[in-house]
Amino acid sequence: MGFKRVKVKNAVVEMDGDEMARVMWHLIKKQLVLPYLDIEIKYFDLAIQVRDKTEDQITVDSARAALKHKVAVKCATITPDEARMKEFHLKKMWKSPNGTIRNILQGTVFREPIVIPCVPRLIPNWDKPIIIGRHAFGDQYKATDLKIPGPGKMSLVFQPKHNPGEKKEWEVFDFPKNGGVTMAMYNTTGSIESFAKSSFELALKRKLPLFFATKNTILKEYDGLFKDIFEKLYKDHYKTKFEELGITFEHRLIDDMVAQMLKSNGGFILSLKNYDGDVQSDIVAQGFGSLGLMTSMLVTPDDSVFESEAAHGTVTRHFRKYQKGEETSTNSTASIFAWSRGLLQRGKLDGNQNLMRFAQCLERSTIDTVQIDRIMTKDIALALGRTDRAAYVTTEQFIDAVKNRLNRTLQNWEGQKTGRDSKL
Repeated sequence: MGFKRVKVKNAVVEMDGDEMARVMWHLIKKQLVLPYLDIEIKYFDLAIQVRDKTEDQITVDSARAALKHKVAVKCATITPDEARMKEFHLKKMWKSPNGTIRNILQGTVFREPIVIPCVPRLIPNWDKPIIIGRHAFGDQYKATDLKIPGPGKMSLVFQPKHNPGEKKEWEVFDFPKNGGVTMAMYNTTGSIESFAKSSFELALKRKLPLFFATKNTILKEYDGLFKDIFEKLYKDHYKTKFEELGITFEHRLIDDMVAQMLKSNGGFILSLKNYDGDVQSDIVAQGFGSLGLMTSMLVTPDDSVFESEAAHGTVTRHFRKYQKGEETSTNSTASIFAWSRGLLQRGKLDGNQNLMRFAQCLERSTIDTVQIDRIMTKDIALALGRTDRAAYVTTEQFIDAVKNRLNRTLQNWEGQKTGRDSKL
């Protein structure tokens, strides 16, 4: 290969995952990371069986390790429902590991599409990336939800810590004889302020307009607090900076914003509450061509802790085929970028230019494998209107192709460093 392995001074935390995502993750690590880097990896296995065995303590431990080492890369994981609980014989339906990690890190998730020019977009006018900022704390992901078995009144009770005698109670609903369901969720002023700060800071860093969307006309107190905090922080700390860069901030109602987003050319950041961000990031990913082409980065407000992952799930349908020994063609691009973005951040924090350059070469090689070599997985081939078997490669063949392209890219880089005339 002729490429000298890059020495990485500080460790990176690795959070392993489930199913087909785990299969790809291991291939990426073995073929595209370890051969090129002299790096210490703090490994945590977040497979659903391990989380169940450790009472989910492994997830908490991995998040605390991320706080300590500042950079983490994460594979997609299962959030079990009733069917999954039975399938894996789990003790309980454990909460989303992503939610647990987000609540510990207290960061904001930013999801950005990976744009490959030859991949057609479902929204043809999107010629610039749309970055979705997803609040990473509370709301539905830490809610208390209950089945109500029969008739009775549901109420919310708040008891002040320092004045317990001033307890307040609000009636929610008087359930009929056949019951129903109810839910209570929460957020905190501090978390919302951190979310807003992360959003404004990224907008300044990327020099992009920032939109924030809620449904404050319906949730007047809940969403109203989000809106008020964003607008106050902008007025007090960011308005002048935004005007100097010629970028804007605006709050929109979410239904109006979604309509506007579809009509736009992209090129902005859209910050959203937890659930809204979850949904809209998938819409943006598919609009740009594939759910396999979306990065996800969890960033703390001071940019000191960073965790990257693919925005897609564990790809269960493909894993069932893999288990049977059948051929799969699963897009690993977002998982490769989970590694590259984490390594890029490690390089930035450490001042390691060689590591940063390697991460950039890995991303470029992944895109060039599709754009130049025309080697792609089935989802990309279908997006290009190709249905014949010759149009796409298997999961393993795609990663092999990226490795071949990466070797050529790195050889070119080595040639540039030594003054040799080396071509891609």
